[in-house]
Amino acid sequence: MSATREGQRIPNVTFRVRENNEWKNVTTSELFDGKTVVVFSLPGAFTPTCSSTHLPRYSELAPAFFASGVDSILCVSVNDAFVMNEWAKDQETENVVLIPDGNGEFTDGMGMLVDKSDLGFGKRSWRYSMLVRDGVVEKMFIEPNKPGDPFEVSDADTMLAYINPKAKKPDQVAIFTREGCSFCAKAKALLTDLGYDYAEVPLPHSVRTKVVGALAGAKTVPQVYVNGQYIGGAEELEKWARKAA
Repeated sequence: MSATREGQRIPNVTFRVRENNEWKNVTTSELFDGKTVVVFSLPGAFTPTCSSTHLPRYSELAPAFFASGVDSILCVSVNDAFVMNEWAKDQETENVVLIPDGNGEFTDGMGMLVDKSDLGFGKRSWRYSMLVRDGVVEKMFIEPNKPGDPFEVSDADTMLAYINPKAKKPDQVAIFTREGCSFCAKAKALLTDLGYDYAEVPLPHSVRTKVVGALAGAKTVPQVYVNGQYIGGAEELEKWARKAA
């Protein structure tokens, strides 16, 4: 792993990708020229931190990045195109483009290729992120040289704070529901009218009272949470919406 490449051009590489079951060449010129691009690179698809935190948060904050002048968000990993395509399906990453650096050429050119043979991974990418404007690296956040797989500075929130400290992040909204619940349908419709992209958590009868009781001290659904704040059921949501209007 080398030092930062801020102020330097990115490596000139051609990636081999799979689209519609056919091979296709994609060059770094196509991805970066004339564009403002956020890149984050990680050790491997389907690995724990990469799947649970690193990629999902960039995907979640994508609207805030785009509103702040970013044209595209790329995730680069030393994996083949088949693996990256399957990971993209699993993660539902419509706002992030997954780039397979199968031979490690781009990662090596960035000075970020490291040996993870002790894990059976072979050569992989060190975890980092960067902001690239028209093919030139403006800023890099490189994880500290520590044993294991540190994840301290290459996260989406750190990058967004660098690009636009005042960026409005998407609200995090969750609603606990059950099938056939008219009050749940009413609450979901209200959330949609308010413009919230909510996460629905349907609860089976066997655990419903235990879950809502433990989390909300309630016995029924729906139960709504917004940005860590407990709102309550359908009636409480209506009252909260009127106050927030």
